[in-house]
Amino acid sequence: MAFVAVEHPDAAAGRAARKRIPLAQHGEWHPASDRPDPVTFFEEQARTRLPQLVPVRHGRMMASPFAYFRGAALPMAADLAPTPTTGFAVQLAGDAHISNFGLFASPERDLLFDLTDFDETLRGPWEWDLKRLVASVAVAGRDRGFGGHQIGRAVAATARSYATRMAAYGQLSALEVYYAHVDSAAVMAFVDRRARPYLQSTVKSAAHHDALHELPKLTEVKDGVRRIIDRPPIIFHPDWGYPELPQTALSSYRLTVQEDRRDLLDRFELVDAAMKVVGVGSVGLGSVAALLLEKGTGNPLFLQVKEAEASVLERFLAASPFEQHGERVVAGQRRLQAASDVFLGWTIGPLGHHIYVRQLQDEKGSAVVEAMTHDDLSAWGELCGWTLARGHARSGYPAAITAYLGSPEDPALAKAFEAFASAYADQNERDFQAFLAAIKTGRLAAQPGV
Repeated sequence: MAFVAVEHPDAAAGRAARKRIPLAQHGEWHPASDRPDPVTFFEEQARTRLPQLVPVRHGRMMASPFAYFRGAALPMAADLAPTPTTGFAVQLAGDAHISNFGLFASPERDLLFDLTDFDETLRGPWEWDLKRLVASVAVAGRDRGFGGHQIGRAVAATARSYATRMAAYGQLSALEVYYAHVDSAAVMAFVDRRARPYLQSTVKSAAHHDALHELPKLTEVKDGVRRIIDRPPIIFHPDWGYPELPQTALSSYRLTVQEDRRDLLDRFELVDAAMKVVGVGSVGLGSVAALLLEKGTGNPLFLQVKEAEASVLERFLAASPFEQHGERVVAGQRRLQAASDVFLGWTIGPLGHHIYVRQLQDEKGSAVVEAMTHDDLSAWGELCGWTLARGHARSGYPAAITAYLGSPEDPALAKAFEAFASAYADQNERDFQAFLAAIKTGRLAAQPGV
């Protein structure tokens, strides 16, 4: 009896969506006549952040158009809200720029390439993540001084990678998609030889970013007691006294960790905690580095206790089903990542803040855009597109998205996303200049160089 291939029922919906919304529409970007001043978004966000750290955030963003882009997830969400979408919802990363992908160690101690930031995660249109990703490639390429053709090639490679991998995942069962991952061996086998040295250095760097290697950098021993070193305003001990406040948060967080991992966590005791500023977009939200030492051996474990607010996407999409935004972040991370941190959990802090907890250092390697060649940028973009497709396929409709996108080699696909990325990079540059002007006039406070 001959085997007859059966088309996935979602494919018809994808083809119908393409007739309704041709690919070319995604390439069109024009700011609305009533587009809000982007500076107002930063003023609004500053009201819920630690006042002493808001200038640090703005100072980091003023370093370059790409640094600004990293912190401008809210203005871009507002810009994406009126753009056309197919209606195929996925779990969005919410801030899928190229610096929010990287390497980290799985519980089995394999190095995986995946998304690494989930503060803005929410269910929504797959197009929003892909558009933020390709725009970040274009903005980063301009920061590096690459030519228009080189940037266009990197953007097209990113979009085609997303479409290619989505098509592959559309042919797999739900279990096969769930178990799929991108490990360091697959990364090295995938990349072109010209980009291989950059990826090799990233893999090597990730292998040295663990708690034991970070211990002498972040801590010192005084009077026989190990403590986190103050380096204000980036690392400092607030006036909460010896760590009763983080201890309270960690005790309630423990109940959200899987039961077998609670036993592992109980082998450590909290010895110190300090505020530690990380990233760009999240600067100003509470972020605590907690030092725990294994009882009896003194082996270290660093946890990051981080405040979570409502996703910037929530004002444009349906509200999160989770009342606690730390739980929203954790749930989104588990849906999108191939393997998540064994200590991932959430709780309500003593002051009522929503927080989530994860390891601070666990063999992590991130994009160093300043060191990328145009070949490196293309390769990194392709890896990001691959990983984003896997995350979306786990939580969405890969057959429908594949039918909508059509062949990855279709020139219409590359043309549409190249056009969007270029137009939005232009908009980002205009917004960056407006941001700098607001700092110059004193409308926004900034502390550069931190």
